[in-house]
Amino acid sequence: MSDARRLQVNLCGIDLSNPIIPASGTFGFGYEFSQLYDLNILGSFAFKGTTGQARFGNPTPRVAECEAGMLNAIGLQNPGVDEVKRVELPRMREFFAKPVMANISGFTVEEYQHVASELDEETSIGWLELNISCPNVHGGGVNFGSYPDSAAQVTAAVREVTGKPLVVKLSPNVTDVVAVARACVDAGADALSVVNTLIGMRFDLKRRVPILANQVGGFSGAAIFPVALRMVHQVSNAVEVPVIGIGGVHSAEQVIEMMIAGATAVQVGTANLVDPFACPRIISELPAVMDRLGIDTLARLIEEIAQKRNGE
Repeated sequence: MSDARRLQVNLCGIDLSNPIIPASGTFGFGYEFSQLYDLNILGSFAFKGTTGQARFGNPTPRVAECEAGMLNAIGLQNPGVDEVKRVELPRMREFFAKPVMANISGFTVEEYQHVASELDEETSIGWLELNISCPNVHGGGVNFGSYPDSAAQVTAAVREVTGKPLVVKLSPNVTDVVAVARACVDAGADALSVVNTLIGMRFDLKRRVPILANQVGGFSGAAIFPVALRMVHQVSNAVEVPVIGIGGVHSAEQVIEMMIAGATAVQVGTANLVDPFACPRIISELPAVMDRLGIDTLARLIEEIAQKRNGE
């Protein structure tokens, strides 16, 4: 069997040549990376989080270094859904022939619905991924993903306006991630991305103030891998829909570990910012790692883990 066939997986009825998906926010709209290598080697990629209107984002500084990771507080900078449809998607089709994952953000339920309905008609988009780690301006500013009820509300609202596979990206900054996961699935989610960034901060020692203008930001990178792995395991054991593992992945071995924890596909985030060739490197290394671990195909590994989970 060829290495290509060994890496194939299926996510919500869409075949992927491999499970590697660059994560939203770390890959832009793919254009810059397409100058470095053929993006069609990827399973897919999640493009930059899109809102109803263009956003400049947060004031600078927006990024702070950490040991084994980084902080970011970009503030959902993006050109808005109309510009994404008019400019970014047509340009994307010039260098990427596979279904792409659209990441959707919003500050009201109505904004999520609007963006989802606009992107639902785009044939090049395979999945809609909801970033529910956004503040609900009609709910006291608390993130939609903080509580099961609000997470279910936005999931159900988007489910009403799209027939595409709906992936909900969960926040790790919650008391009970399983409760939120179940609420999203009950409201119509077809899959779950687990997890978004943790919350952290750094201080400028000389000035005695936070480094980030936003004071706090999303903490990502290698340091969060064990936390993300634990949540992938918890969620995949609690729901019957596919889970996309995210958080600190930077090697083929960690991709396999995510899949053993219950992931069907794996998003790679901060590693792309450290090494723009991280994803093709991981893909190329997967067959040798599978050989070493006695894994015939990734599809069979997924099936094996599911059988263990179900006690078969």
